[in-house]
Amino acid sequence: MLVVIGLPVLLTTLYLVVFAQPQFASQAGVTIRREEGGSASELMGGLGSLLSSPAQGNADLLFEYVQSQEIVERISNHFDLRAHYGQTWPWDPVYSIWPSATIEDLHSFWNRMVHITYNKSSGLMLAEVRARDPGSARDIARLIISESELMINRLNEAARSDATRNAEMDLQAALERLRRASEALASFRARTQIVDPQADLEVRMGVLNTLQQQLAEALVEHDMLIAQTTEQNDPRLRQLQRRVEVIRNRINAERNSFARVNATQDGIDYPGILARYESLRVDQTFAEATYQAAMAALDAARSNAARQTLYLEAFIQPSTAERADYPRTFVIITLTLAFATLVWSIMALVYYSLRDRG
Repeated sequence: MLVVIGLPVLLTTLYLVVFAQPQFASQAGVTIRREEGGSASELMGGLGSLLSSPAQGNADLLFEYVQSQEIVERISNHFDLRAHYGQTWPWDPVYSIWPSATIEDLHSFWNRMVHITYNKSSGLMLAEVRARDPGSARDIARLIISESELMINRLNEAARSDATRNAEMDLQAALERLRRASEALASFRARTQIVDPQADLEVRMGVLNTLQQQLAEALVEHDMLIAQTTEQNDPRLRQLQRRVEVIRNRINAERNSFARVNATQDGIDYPGILARYESLRVDQTFAEATYQAAMAALDAARSNAARQTLYLEAFIQPSTAERADYPRTFVIITLTLAFATLVWSIMALVYYSLRDRG
């Protein structure tokens, strides 16, 4: 019991009381907030919301960034972490780092001195920074907030640049599509020599209706003349018969023109011309709608690029400690005693079990 329990507790107590240097903690709280209030593009169609990155995902990125090697390197450029945490080396080797430590060693030590708590449901992040004096702990916490804000700004800038570039590429593709559709429709009109087949069809139908009306009038006159005269060789009767025959031939010619091969380079009948024209008109209408949507998306991207949509808000400013809360001497000694007692109990149980079996 003296070796397994007493010696570890004695050594731990001796180290914490004699060698371990006091550590002061500074606490800070940050969260990522999105811009409140809808922009004009969001009110028109919600395009701005599609171009903005979710704040939740950026909060996850920030949580990983604060514990990364990159932020350690950036903070080291403003605050000498090796010199600060190595000033008690080698008298306090557990809570100190050697002056010649590599960046990987400093990163590992950083994660021991900086404790991050992140609540995914609320997006709130708390950071506790330990240092040799209250001022240094507060300065390091401020640098964490500053570097985190720069990281969020870089994400904002990258998202805005990507959104604007993609919107410009989509607009260029939509413009090219509209140009091809317009050129195809213009080429079709030049080949068929018909500006609008629908209007041309209406004109032809009007001619046919007029001929049918004239035929009806001629037939009525013919029947009335037959009723009024008994002479078969009446010149007026022969004239009306010739008129009826001419109108009927004209009507048949007009009807056949709808099915005859058109006298153009296309060599297709009139229904084929109408079908081809409608297909080209649908392509042009769809290209125009795509172009208008691409213009709206580009306007939304440029509108978002002119303002910041994500903000790093420090809801708890870095605090200045008045007493050293670390290392927690009583807690560590108690845990050492409990763990050593547990190890001794297991060893005793194993020993008596083997002895009884023997």
